Amino acid sequence: MTCLPSQDDPTLFDQAVQLDRTDDRETIERFSADVGQGYSRSIELRDGLELEISHYQPCSNRIIKLPERSHPLEYLFALSGSQQSNDHIICSGKYSLCGSGIAPSETLEISDVEPILTLNVHIDPALFQQFWGAIDTPQVKHLFRSNQEYYVGCGQTTIAMQTAIQQILQCPYQSVTKRIYLESKVWELLALLIEQTAEPEKSIDFALKPDDIDRIHHASEILLKQLNNPPSLLELARQVGLNDCTLKRGFRQVFGTTAFGFLHDRRLEQARQLLAERRLNVSEVARQVGFANRSYFATAFKKKFGMNPKEYLDRKNSA
Repeated sequence: MTCLPSQDDPTLFDQAVQLDRTDDRETIERFSADVGQGYSRSIELRDGLELEISHYQPCSNRIIKLPERSHPLEYLFALSGSQQSNDHIICSGKYSLCGSGIAPSETLEISDVEPILTLNVHIDPALFQQFWGAIDTPQVKHLFRSNQEYYVGCGQTTIAMQTAIQQILQCPYQSVTKRIYLESKVWELLALLIEQTAEPEKSIDFALKPDDIDRIHHASEILLKQLNNPPSLLELARQVGLNDCTLKRGFRQVFGTTAFGFLHDRRLEQARQLLAERRLNVSEVARQVGFANRSYFATAFKKKFGMNPKEYLDRKNSA
């Protein structure tokens, strides 16, 4: 789930007008009448750690499509308004916590019923590791994935979280003192979120029925046929006659990965085959298998095969 508004959302930020830049690390932007009334305030607390406070009234319901992409560690608290991303809804009094990894393509819906007020934090995984050490401990390992779908968790904002949020919004300090204070609160909120979501994947093993296994294989066949435009997880579950929970857990048992991880891996395998045939260039291959962003495709390809697509193509051409 991408938290909004975000610079990943060009339809909002292309229309934003800079209102003020208080210093090298803080920017306030306002939205044009085509988007709504309000602002987004971004504070770079340090390299790899950004706090964003957004308060605006959308002029209409908005539907935004985002492609598959790399994702940092991120969390969002909704203090007012609501937004929906695929099968997740975040409304007033709720939070979302998104780990690092790969974000699948998604459709975001922003409601204009009430003003949007959100507190959003982006954290570079390398910065987290630099500060807090190992990322493979049970409490946090679910938040750090590389070439697989990121973790998404949602929940109710607790009183302790509400207190820290209000302290951020009412920060009494300025300059470097303000950044120190705000950074301490950002880490405090993350600690509270981790405590609530630790070890989410520990669950009682369940046995798949033979019919369930057949349906999961059917789901994989659907994904293979629609690599460049796959159905959502909920739609895929509906097509094969399973609930989404059984489909998720079943994919892990049958294929050793999530449905998205399966799709991502098969896309890259298909891309390698297309490059080996030498009929399409890199951009054409990326589009053919469903990658909207060429640079993201190149990064994912290199992670899997040890070289970027152009190097692979050049090697095939010289063979």
